[in-house]
This record gives sequence, structure tokens and C-alpha cells, in this order.
Amino acid sequence: MTLAEKTTFELNNKVRMPQIGLGVLFAKNDGEVESAVVSALDTGYRKIDTASAYQNEEGVGSAIKKSTIPREEIFLTTKVWNTEQGYDQTLRAFEKSLERLQTDYVDLYLIHWPVKSKYKETYKAMENIYKSGRAKAIGVCNFDIHQLEDLMDNSEVVPALNQVEMHPHLSQNDLMRFASTHNIQLEAWRPIMMGEVLNIPELLQIGEKHNKSAVQVTLRWLIQRGVAVIPKSVTPKRIKENFEIYDFELSSAEMDTIEGLNQNRRLGEDLSHVV
Repeated sequence: MTLAEKTTFELNNKVRMPQIGLGVLFAKNDGEVESAVVSALDTGYRKIDTASAYQNEEGVGSAIKKSTIPREEIFLTTKVWNTEQGYDQTLRAFEKSLERLQTDYVDLYLIHWPVKSKYKETYKAMENIYKSGRAKAIGVCNFDIHQLEDLMDNSEVVPALNQVEMHPHLSQNDLMRFASTHNIQLEAWRPIMMGEVLNIPELLQIGEKHNKSAVQVTLRWLIQRGVAVIPKSVTPKRIKENFEIYDFELSSAEMDTIEGLNQNRRLGEDLSHVV
């Protein structure tokens, strides 16, 4: 198995995506996000996840421009926000994102939340963007099974990815099974529970066995489940530590222990039925 195969997932359109990326939610556009992206790229990250709503696409774009890493080696994700949805609005929003990111394409374009009356026409616009080659893959965030079924019944392109809240207290097993059946990649936001994993005894104990932190154990658990991760940090030390998850492996017993922590508990807001 090559390094690329060990550290990437293949999406349903054969595009390969890094398993771990840098999330930049709340990273300020005043240089903070730029420094975080540069630090991540220097560490070895090749995936950056931003969004129109994060208001930091300019900083992300500047960091990528300044980097010595070729653009084609960086997997760049952005998202269309709720107030930008609708067919024509999405096309306009995408152009604005490209402008802010200083690029002529993105690797993945996502619907940020399923706005009930608009997500189908939003996705139709995204299908056209995909067919034009300016998004190498398209998908969604925060869609439940019913919404995914509804979308797929009314579209041509099966979403390549569904980005959802997922962590040891919210394992999303039903959604995992559905996604696996339809070859939709899952990606976890808030994977380390805003640091709460550092207070979970079972994760600390497993970490001690591997000389790893509870954060690293959690990220490794998700990747071994086949789930991509985008932990957020602006601290170089943490950015580096989050990436150091390829030199150990969790046993099936350890995986089961972490699975047993599920409480179906959300930490983030749920806008999955926003109108």
C-alpha cells in the first residue's frame, strides 16, 4: 500500500482526499488563519477546510498562494452558506468564493446546511459547477438519512461526502451504515469535542498504552472507522500533534471501547431543518 493510499480516502468519483485536514472555523482573517494554514502545510497537511460563512477565505487563499506546496497538491474545501442558497445565488456565491480564495477551482464544494426549501436547487447549481470542472467533487454537510434520500432522488450526482458532527459521544452509526451503502464519504467536524476528549478516562487510558494523547486516539479512531477528520487549531504545536496519528493503530478491543462511549449527544447547534 502506498503512502497516498494509507493517508487518503477515495471518493465515489475516484478523486483521492486526504484523511486529515485543517479546519479553520473561528480562525480570524487578520493573519491568524493564514499562519495556521502555513503551519499546517509545513507540517504535512494537504487538506484545508473553510467556508463562506467562516469569513476567512481570503486568508486561506493568501496562505496557499504563499506556500511552496503546488496548488494541485492541496485539497481545498469550501461551502455555500444558508443565505446564499438557491440556483442562481449558489452560482454567484461560488464565484465569490473562488475570488476570495484566489483560485480557479476547489477540490470539494459543499452545502453547509440543508435549507429545506432550497437544497435541491442549490445542489443542481453545484452539479453544473462540478460538470464544468471547477469543483473536483461536490457534497453536503449535516444531512440526515431522509434528506440524503430526498436529494439523491432529485439529482444526478451522488454526493461525494457528507460532513457531520461526529465524535466519541456522537458516533452516528445509522448514518455510517447508510453512507457506506451509497458510497458517500463521511467527514467529522468537531471530532475532538472542543477538547472535551481530554476529560474522558477511557481515551486517556488507551492513549497511555500508545504514548498518545486522548486527542490523537480520537482522531485515529475516526480514521480507522473510515471517517475523514478536520480538527481545528491555530496553534502550531497542536496542529502538529493532531497530524501525528499514523505511527500507531488501535486494536479491535480499543475500537469497541470507544464505540461504547456513544451518547447520541450533540455539542454543536443543529440547523439540519433550517427553513
